[in-house]
Amino acid sequence: MEQGVSFDLELIRRYDQSGPRYTSYPTAVEFDESFDQTAYQAACARSNESGRPLSIYFHIPFCDTVCFYCACNKIATKDRSLAPPYLERVYRELEMQSALFDKSRQVEQLHWGGGTPTFLSDAQMIELMEVTRRHFTLAGDDVGEFSIEIDPREADADTVKLLRRIGFNRMSLGVQDFDPRVQEAVNRFQTEAQTMTVLEAAIAEGFRSTSIDLIYGLPFQSVESFGKTLERVIEVNPQRLSIFNYAHLPDRFKPQRRINDADLPAPEVKLDILQSTIARLTEAGYIYIGMDHFARPDDELALAQQAGTLYRNFQGYSTHADCDLIGIGVTSIGMIDNTYGQNRRELAEYYADLDAGRLPVFRGIELNRDDLIRRDVITRLICHFQLDKGSVESKWGIQFDDYFAESLGKLAGMAEDGLVALDADKIRILARGRLLVRNICMAFDAYLAAKTGPIGFSKVI
Repeated sequence: MEQGVSFDLELIRRYDQSGPRYTSYPTAVEFDESFDQTAYQAACARSNESGRPLSIYFHIPFCDTVCFYCACNKIATKDRSLAPPYLERVYRELEMQSALFDKSRQVEQLHWGGGTPTFLSDAQMIELMEVTRRHFTLAGDDVGEFSIEIDPREADADTVKLLRRIGFNRMSLGVQDFDPRVQEAVNRFQTEAQTMTVLEAAIAEGFRSTSIDLIYGLPFQSVESFGKTLERVIEVNPQRLSIFNYAHLPDRFKPQRRINDADLPAPEVKLDILQSTIARLTEAGYIYIGMDHFARPDDELALAQQAGTLYRNFQGYSTHADCDLIGIGVTSIGMIDNTYGQNRRELAEYYADLDAGRLPVFRGIELNRDDLIRRDVITRLICHFQLDKGSVESKWGIQFDDYFAESLGKLAGMAEDGLVALDADKIRILARGRLLVRNICMAFDAYLAAKTGPIGFSKVI
């Protein structure tokens, strides 16, 4: 596949609108409470007929301190006594979930997210992995992709050694920015030494992949200041980098109200930061995977993209496209058979369901045939920047140009702007369209087409 991305400032400004990130299609705003425990159990039964491998996501919601920019589902607390009652319910959910899946189905992917997973003590992390292995069959280290999100302020070399011993082989580290002024403005004080200690330990302990998360658009950032953070990160040569755009939505996320709007970089400065970041990472040998993600050419994500096997789910880009995803913990979202199901979002409700012997699934959606077709098209575009119409036609028994006549009409203007090439047998996203892949995918979103007024998503750039 052709690699590379082109930065066209005028086009980016023109197309910079709000839109989904397409970690799912349909997106979570379409989930409905008519999808309940019964619907979820039926999906699991259908799923067992497929024999597909499994993926498990664990949500650990607790954070010791709140980062003001954060839009994650988290509980900021210094009270570590909250962990045991939470884990008690997670163990109940694991037991109930495992009863729904054939024991022959192997877990090839496992992820702990949050919050801050290392809010848990060493003993609690060991126990959580042991209970998981008691209820599910985890693939061997050579096959399994077992990852954890790390806050370097909550981990050290001994923590990393423990995580490797209990089975983790990948990690992502939140950095965001090393600049002290930026850190103070967002209430995240993290030294370079803390980050490098964890990274060096991960390399020493044999973690197969390390990823570093940075955010552009935070208070007081400039091209020069962000460039210094980027240079320090490039020096340690992580396999992957995620460069996220800060979405300032204080009406939706209460902690963001503590960020002073006047301290945020102007839109043109944000774009300058993005442009210089892309240029520098490209110069350093990284490949733009898509949707804020960069990887070294020998990384599994880059190789999967070249091979046409890359996938995207709630944890981002993945090499395990054929897994059914089980969501464990408060707010977690699962993807089983042709459904999405989400757990309760409030801790008290999550506890109440499990204490009453009920699965905490409270909403979701069962995808119809049109949803499945459109999800396939969006996934191909967002992962591979191209799709073969004939492949889609043979898989779904449709005439592509007829079925997607309205969508292709929406892409016509983008084709004139050089974002896409609409060939007779293919759709190809060109270099100058890759930063705007969300816009291109939106042309195939039947739910967006039916909406009027604000849609509540972040800006695409």
